[in-house]
Amino acid sequence: MQTVIFACVHNAGRSQMAAAFFNLLADPSEARAVSAGTAPALRVHPEVLEVMKEMGIDLSETRPQKLTDELARQGQLLITMGCGDQCPYVPGLRRDDWPLPDPKGRSIEEVRNVRNEIRTRVYDLLKAEGLSLAESLHGRAGPPPDHSGANKDPGA
Repeated sequence: MQTVIFACVHNAGRSQMAAAFFNLLADPSEARAVSAGTAPALRVHPEVLEVMKEMGIDLSETRPQKLTDELARQGQLLITMGCGDQCPYVPGLRRDDWPLPDPKGRSIEEVRNVRNEIRTRVYDLLKAEGLSLAESLHGRAGPPPDHSGANKDPGA
């Protein structure tokens, strides 16, 4: 089973959303995601809780956690969230960086845009890694529907 680690500094926003979407979309028999941070906050940002709840994902009981050596050893891929020099580096792990704005203190609309970008990137990651979708998603074409209207094709 493949483990993807989504990491940022505080583990209170982007990495939490990415891990939640990954675990919702990926076939759990093939892959799972965890999220962590180098200096974890006390709680997930309220803006993130709100926009994820809109998608039916409840992160209210989720607590930020520290990226430890033990946790890092479980992973095969580390995806950082655009935190620059503060992003964690784990020797031996494949690494990618998604340069996304920190949702803390942003408007709900801005946080929705970050959420939608993360969801799309997670879906694309699953395809790129050759991972199957969760059983509940089989037969669906493309990523989960975007109910916000933020990613609509203007030519459609």
